[in-house]
Amino acid sequence: MTIREHIDSIYPWMVDLRRHFHRNPELSFQEFETAERISSTLGSLGIEHTPIATTGVVAHIGSGDRCIALRADIDALPIDEETGLDYASTRPGVMHACGHDTHTTMLLAAARILKEREHELGGVVKLLFQPGEEKVPGGASIMISEGALQNPTPEMIFGQHVDPDSSFGKVSFVSGPMLASADELYWTIRGFGAHAAQPHLGRDPIMAATGLVHHLQTLITKRRNPLHPGVLTITAIHGGSATNIIPDIVEMKGTLRSFSNEWREQAWEFLTEQTQAYCKLHGCDGVLDISKGYPPLTNNESAVGFARRVAASVIASEDILDFEPKMWAEDFAYYSQQMPACFWMLGGRPMELDKMPGLHNPRFAPEEQSMKIGATLLAETALQYFKA
Repeated sequence: MTIREHIDSIYPWMVDLRRHFHRNPELSFQEFETAERISSTLGSLGIEHTPIATTGVVAHIGSGDRCIALRADIDALPIDEETGLDYASTRPGVMHACGHDTHTTMLLAAARILKEREHELGGVVKLLFQPGEEKVPGGASIMISEGALQNPTPEMIFGQHVDPDSSFGKVSFVSGPMLASADELYWTIRGFGAHAAQPHLGRDPIMAATGLVHHLQTLITKRRNPLHPGVLTITAIHGGSATNIIPDIVEMKGTLRSFSNEWREQAWEFLTEQTQAYCKLHGCDGVLDISKGYPPLTNNESAVGFARRVAASVIASEDILDFEPKMWAEDFAYYSQQMPACFWMLGGRPMELDKMPGLHNPRFAPEEQSMKIGATLLAETALQYFKA
């Protein structure tokens, strides 16, 4: 029996698992029931596992001096589900709108296959069920700090993400930069309130804020090599409550994205200095608080080459695509800083749809059968790695 045939035979079990996770989503770092179900499933399969990072689980299959790691994220999002599925979230305001329920299920399915074929392994497969991918500081950073990549240390790490932009049956890879860094930006601009009919008696933070939005875009247009991608987006401005009052304070929010850690750090300095300087022109005090998020996710060329060869052994060559890098963010990036890594995208759009609701959308509903391909790829990656 091939791995794919083995996966097909346990697919009903996978569907039951996935729908359980989907009905019972939990937010980042609150995945207690999810972790318990993962642990009980691993235990029933006879797989050694231990808790880590409070709601994470690390497991091992096989033995020997060599090791690779496979990772899945397990958290959900603060979104009210609108799919209308009969297995929709039972928890108001919480939904698996990013496919982590499928990621968890695929890794558990791969674990089941690998445990049954443990005698074929030429080393140790480390399974990382990671909490908190959706929330800074990111569960990956905590898993690493608590020793998830030690005893034994993997030679390479592999992960995947369901992709609503690609149809079921397709798998996409890219070497080098794949996903961007993501920093959260919070501005507080303090002026001096006054009657709107007497603006000369105040210091208007709204004028400072609106001008600052335009001014800071020079970071992208004039302070960045145009050949290097970068994004600065202001996403929220809050200030004032009446038509005849200049407020004391305006608050803004935004995000900074980049494939370059070097330019990212330069941008932090520029944004901080320019916020202060520009607001002073309006007699206001501007302060920027930067919540430093995930670094860029960079795939290793050798790891990607190996994963593509594995994919070519189980799916048609025309279904293996080149992924166009996105300015999304993923805390798998932390693992890619520690060792050679490959993160691929798994087509999740139902075949009958030309377009489907995207990630983090309340109507996000990927094709369940994509789990067959994802689980097969994970299991084959582990089995073939030690034979390469």
